[in-house]
Amino acid sequence: MKIEEIPKNRAIRFIHKYHYSKILPRLTKYYIGFIEDSELVGVVTLGWGTQPLQTIQKLFPDEGFTTDDYFEIGKMCFKPSKNDSNFGSQAISQLISWIKHNLDIKFLYTLADGIMGKCGYVYQASNFIYLGSFKTDVYMDEKTGEKIHPRSARSLLEENAEWSGKSKIYWLTHDFCEYKEIARIRGLMFRYIYPMNRKYRKLVLKKYGNLDYPKEDDLIFDKRVEKGKYEQIPQPNFDMNVFNHNYQDWGINKNSKKWFDFK
Repeated sequence: MKIEEIPKNRAIRFIHKYHYSKILPRLTKYYIGFIEDSELVGVVTLGWGTQPLQTIQKLFPDEGFTTDDYFEIGKMCFKPSKNDSNFGSQAISQLISWIKHNLDIKFLYTLADGIMGKCGYVYQASNFIYLGSFKTDVYMDEKTGEKIHPRSARSLLEENAEWSGKSKIYWLTHDFCEYKEIARIRGLMFRYIYPMNRKYRKLVLKKYGNLDYPKEDDLIFDKRVEKGKYEQIPQPNFDMNVFNHNYQDWGINKNSKKWFDFK
């Protein structure tokens, strides 16, 4: 298997075809392809999340690290025939080797999407250090199953504000969600980091220790049932192929709700 940078459009087409979440991070620097017998079998994107500097400084507030010191895995997906932990850990091993030869960073950071039932087993198999979890909220259109990220809810927030007689709101109100049949769902995100050398591995372990890796029993899913009150629910069944709300600036045509044809 070869690993190499590939054109952005080729990576996006692959991600749109095989990844459960079609929404791409905006701050992407590298598109890395995994190729077997001239066939693209996997893609990893490297960049940063929505708060690049805050992420690294929150992890290490006393070290003076900046965005130059790390990349975050934005998307990682493989063809279904390759979608197992053994292939994934092999691919990550090659990715880390590629990073060490081509980039000058101290850490590779990533998140496992617990709200989608992902514990990060491939990172555990690849010797990443687990940094703990944090709660995250999303919305779900209960009529269609669409998972609505809060950043994609601008038009809903504007409608909610007008409906409530307010100038601006930042989270959809419970009464408005009941009216629109939209659920507010809370779950976990799991944080992992891979230090690029022993010095930084020691630094991470000194700060965070050897935390036990999360398993499926650690997943939680809560649904808001009234203002300020949540109740535990089974894992939600999101339909990741519905795009009634998640179109704005994410590479989806607003009118047709279909992906732009990247060429």
